[in-house]
Amino acid sequence: MAEIIQRDGTWVFDGTTVRITPGLHRSVPLFRQTYGEIAVPLEAIAGVAFEPERKRGRLRMRLREGADPLLHATGGRLPDSADPYRLVVDVDRAGVAEYVAEEIRRSLLLDQIPKEPTKTYLLPGPPVPVSVRSSDGTVSFDGIQVRIDWADTSDRVKRATGPRIIDVGDLVQVEWLPNSGYEDGFMRFVTRETSFSKLPPEKDPYALDLWGSTRRDLLTALVATAVTARLPHPSTRGGLEYDDERALRPRPTASALPPAADHHDVLLRRLRELGELHREGVLTDEEFAATKAAVLRGF
Repeated sequence: MAEIIQRDGTWVFDGTTVRITPGLHRSVPLFRQTYGEIAVPLEAIAGVAFEPERKRGRLRMRLREGADPLLHATGGRLPDSADPYRLVVDVDRAGVAEYVAEEIRRSLLLDQIPKEPTKTYLLPGPPVPVSVRSSDGTVSFDGIQVRIDWADTSDRVKRATGPRIIDVGDLVQVEWLPNSGYEDGFMRFVTRETSFSKLPPEKDPYALDLWGSTRRDLLTALVATAVTARLPHPSTRGGLEYDDERALRPRPTASALPPAADHHDVLLRRLRELGELHREGVLTDEEFAATKAAVLRGF
């Protein structure tokens, strides 16, 4: 048994599993406290290291690619302080941290754990149901359906369409970008029908525009992870690649994209919906023109 207890959290290794528990101190980010304890099986670990610094050091765990739905859903974009696989270590506990890291490395060597990508998720992600209130609305996931209830401050187009309910079976992937405090973030639920849509997040009824509290908006990663854990593993969808915004995402396959005829039907349906909202007075002439142009550009 190897254990280190710090204000930032606790790591306990019993030879087969590393249990990571976040600390309760106010310096520990809300995301890590909400995500809670994580049990990391040895076979999910690619490596671990202690990084000493002058005043304190850091224990860092590196997981095998494809092992964790959290890392896949967030694409490496979690702020460093919110990373659950990192532990801040006081300088006087550096020796203990080195010991814990060495015990994990020794077990990885003895058990001959490969470093290659996994073909299944080895961690379960957060439990469901899970619900998060963000700046753009409240998003909930019960394991079967995603539901978005728009806030009073959401765009009129979104509020006019009412709550958005998406079956997990209709989803292709979840795209997530955190609110940095300098630039807005978003969480977009991509379905077969919306694969080609490029509406801006503030107008997209399948996306949450994250522009408020960075601390609270970060919690949307809980929903993104819970949904991702229940989608087909990326290894079954043609592998992984980075898009232009450096978001880790599955490389699209032919089966994941709608046929050309369906693509045309989706475009016509979107335009009809916008026309109805315009006729009913929900959208102004300017809003209708801008949203229509965005839809046409996306398709």
